[in-house]
Amino acid sequence: MSYLYNEDIINEVRDKSDIVDTISKYVDLKKLGSNHKGLCPFHSEKTPSFTVSEEKQIFHCFGCGEGGDVFSFLMKLENLEFIDVLKMLADDAHVELEKKNVNSELEKTKNTLYEINREAGIYFYRNLFNNRRAYDYLINRDIDKATIKTFGVGYASDSWNSLLDYLKDKNYTEVDIEKAGLVTHHKKTNRYFDKFRDRIMFPIMNTRGKIIGFGGRSIDNSNQPKYLNSPETPVFSKRNNLYALNVVKKNSRSDKIILVEGYMDVLALYKYGILNSVASLGTALTENQVELLKRYKEIYICYDSDNAGKKATSKAIDVMKNMSIRPKIIPLPENLDPDDFMKKHGVSEFENLMENSLTSIDFKINQKKKMYNIKSYQGKIDFVKDVSVLLRGIKSPVELEVYVDKISKETDIPSSVIKQEINKDLVKKSDFVSNNKYKSSVKDVISPVQYKIKPAHLSAEKELLSLIIKNKDIYVNIKDKFKPEDFLDGTNRKLAELVYDSYNNNEDLTQVQALEHFEETEQNRIKEIFNLRVNKDTKAIEDYIKNINYNKIAIEKENIKKQINILDSKTDKTSEDIELFNELCLKLIQIDKGLKIN
Repeated sequence: MSYLYNEDIINEVRDKSDIVDTISKYVDLKKLGSNHKGLCPFHSEKTPSFTVSEEKQIFHCFGCGEGGDVFSFLMKLENLEFIDVLKMLADDAHVELEKKNVNSELEKTKNTLYEINREAGIYFYRNLFNNRRAYDYLINRDIDKATIKTFGVGYASDSWNSLLDYLKDKNYTEVDIEKAGLVTHHKKTNRYFDKFRDRIMFPIMNTRGKIIGFGGRSIDNSNQPKYLNSPETPVFSKRNNLYALNVVKKNSRSDKIILVEGYMDVLALYKYGILNSVASLGTALTENQVELLKRYKEIYICYDSDNAGKKATSKAIDVMKNMSIRPKIIPLPENLDPDDFMKKHGVSEFENLMENSLTSIDFKINQKKKMYNIKSYQGKIDFVKDVSVLLRGIKSPVELEVYVDKISKETDIPSSVIKQEINKDLVKKSDFVSNNKYKSSVKDVISPVQYKIKPAHLSAEKELLSLIIKNKDIYVNIKDKFKPEDFLDGTNRKLAELVYDSYNNNEDLTQVQALEHFEETEQNRIKEIFNLRVNKDTKAIEDYIKNINYNKIAIEKENIKKQINILDSKTDKTSEDIELFNELCLKLIQIDKGLKIN
């Protein structure tokens, strides 16, 4: 946190912020007795159950249970941090925040970048209406002027320095314009050039309406890459933001949200009256982005229906599953994206698809079904074996029974046989020892254990990370066999995600950029990793990876031993308990063999 505020200041802001006035900006309240009532903004309802007490300065919904004071209302509704709500309310209440400034230069830089981005947004927007080709491109894509205005869509001229000259005339320096990610510095000539040229420009805003970055789309696909996003800056991180979330918060009170792939998909849905869609920003969906979606009761994924879109959907499902979210999947016809679908079928058909959306399990089963010819005997066998691994992750016996019954009817294989396959040990020795890496397919069956990462393991993670940061060649060599999720320590994993993401976008991650993503308690660790001096020969790198993977296997071993002890202590063991006990013992033997081999 950049500033520290004492309780007196916080209480003064709370006292001067009338909760009725604040909530009235979002909810149509009617006075009933000593309270005010309205439709709850946190869930859909037809009869008002949302109550605001002017006397107590609190709110409560008797429908969904949400409640709190003016701070918690804005934090929940606007998806803001406490410090941002405090600043917002202090401005409205004309309270000067007495602050202990611990990073004034950083705050000054951020404010400058916000200003530059705002000016750039105005410039791009005006440019669009002065360029017939760019404007006609959007009109031909069925994007009307009202939608263009709502999203502030613009156009970057086919010029090397038009934006640069415009911003310099506004008295911004080339160095600051580069920090905003809008120009590129050519070191040999020491000249600066516009980063975005001949592109439709989509301003990316945070939930407070500030432009934090841009996405640019090539008009005729001759300008590659097709999509180009702003690089990481002190105010912009792709993995921490979603396109159009600010528009959703302003225009939609729905408790549903639709995740699509691209900017044009968002605009197309909005144009047809679907006001609650957002898009990720050119990267695979991240946990931080899912956090922004969590306040919505129903999350829909509507990615393109091509192979790349299906793979992205499957990955997004897995990210959400790790965060205990079960999204619904909107199944588009083959080779259509949301934009194409709306033009061809219209809003009523899209809403019909939403009503008939798939669960994440249904989606994955359907994808697996397309891989096999289930009319043949071998196809049925292979399909059931494959889908059984997926069904193993279902916790609810009732839900599992439904899917087993469904697959049984589709394949004519008895439910009892499918259940045996689900409970059967499909993990072979090669699954435990492959490229020095243990791969568990039973992690959803075995309860996780609390573990403490050993100092040697932590050191190996930090040293490997330091090497990856300092040498992109190391990243290229190991990125397919060692991924960010392979780091056990949370801070290391988060830093690895940033590094991999930067390299994937042909950028280098600096220490200053990295520190922006971590709390003060973590920043010393980040500085240490950046400044480590470690051996970078091939053997050392292999040893680091081997050490990390060895410890992961040992942790899994402890996990299985714990589960065995639980089963062994049961006095009324069922046949399933005995079968699972035997399977776990076999796994333990196989893991021991893997550890010895390593």
